[in-house]
Order: sequence, then structure tokens, then C-alpha cells
Amino acid sequence: MLRRRVIPCLDVANGRVVKGTRFVDLVDEGDPPELAERYAREGADEIVFLDITAAPEGRGTLLDVVERTARRAFIPLTVGGGVRSVDEMRDVLRAGADKVSLNTAAVADPDLVARCATRFGRQAVVAIDARRRAGGAAGAAGGADSAAGWEVVVKGGREPTGLDAVAWAERAVELGAGEVLVTSMDRDGTGSGYDTELLAAIADRVSVPVIASGGAAGPDDFVRAVLDGHADAVLAASIFHFAETSVRSLKQYLKQRGIPVRL
Repeated sequence: MLRRRVIPCLDVANGRVVKGTRFVDLVDEGDPPELAERYAREGADEIVFLDITAAPEGRGTLLDVVERTARRAFIPLTVGGGVRSVDEMRDVLRAGADKVSLNTAAVADPDLVARCATRFGRQAVVAIDARRRAGGAAGAAGGADSAAGWEVVVKGGREPTGLDAVAWAERAVELGAGEVLVTSMDRDGTGSGYDTELLAAIADRVSVPVIASGGAAGPDDFVRAVLDGHADAVLAASIFHFAETSVRSLKQYLKQRGIPVRL
């Protein structure tokens, strides 16, 4: 059985790590390089760095902050936010990223995923911010015509797209995405646990790793993301930033519950 990855997330705005609820009411949590170095020491498998205001502000990624972060944390770094072209993905990789996450730009121009995958292989990650459709019944597998379904939202959760999240995940993988990062906008920052139905709906339909994001409040949420949501990796921010648990202690807990991790 493949080892499950534990990934702290750095949501970055104006060069600082922030955290809020559903990407609003943001509170400063510190310097990206310092937090990345701390999590690397604790045993994080990777770091995800998301420039959450780049798309809404129509600007590129903060490359200087990415470069400083990459110099401090000697573990894989995925960077997202503001990448709209193959050249911009190249610039982010040159700044020190190992993978680049595409979100808003990929929805606007799906062929961007294919162009990036052609140039850089499976280093292109597609991030999907999804919100359950109003009145949707729980438990369906998703799909474009599902009665349940989750809608893709972009620009930091500010703009609905009408796209079904499961169908978009399938298409993104067909276009060459090496991983899918799935964030429940209903759960993000709420501490109500991952949306395991959303995760399983996507994980059961794609052939690449699925990273769970949005809502973790305690160790059992991570267990449920793997066992019920079929996630290959678990990502969180607040629970690590606020020192409610450490990466090291979380991994020990996952191991005790029979989930293979790298210690």
C-alpha cells in the first residue's frame, strides 16, 4: 500500500501566510519561509504554497517569496496562484517549485493543462475548489448530470463556474494533470472535517493521486479522508499553524490507525 502524504499548506497573501474561513476574514500567520522550514523539520512530505490573491488581483505569482521558501525547506514544493501560461509555469519552477498548481486559469483555458503537461510532464497539478450544489443530495458519485454534484468555483472561491467538479477532475487528468488538489469550499477553515463524499467521488474516477483539502480539525479527520475519501494525501493549514497538532504527531497517529506514512 502506498504511503499517504501529509502536506501543510501555506495560503499566502501580500507575501505573508494567512488563514481564514473560505478564503475570507484572513488573519496573518507568519512568514512563508519560516513556516515551511518548521514543517520540513517536523517531517512534512511536501509543502503547498498558494498565492490566494494572485488570481483575484490579476497578477503573477510572488516569485521572490517562492524562491525564499524553496531555499529554506528541502522537501517538494508545490506552488499555485497566478500561473496563466507555460512560460509562467517555467518561471515558478525556476524559482524553486517542484510542481505547479493550476486553478482559475485552467478552468478558463483547459488546454493550458495539456500545454504545461507537454512541456513539464506530470509537474502540473490541477487544484479544484468545489462547493456542493444547493439542494444536492449526499452520497452520489458526481458527474455532469448528478443530482448531488459539486460546482467548481474560481478566483479564491469568489466566482461560480457551472462546471461539475467530478467531470472537471476527469477532464483535467485526461489533459495531463499529474495530481488533483481538491478543496471543499463548504468546509475550508470551518473545522468541520473534510468532505469525504466529494473526495471519494473524484478519487474513484481518476487515475492520479488526489490531495484532500478543506476542513480538518483533528487527527480523525485525516484518517477519514484516507479511509472514506480515498485520498492519497492530506493537506491542512490551520491545524498546523495554530499548533493544534504537529506533522510528526499526526503521522504517528495515522500509523497507529494502520495508515502507512513516511516517518
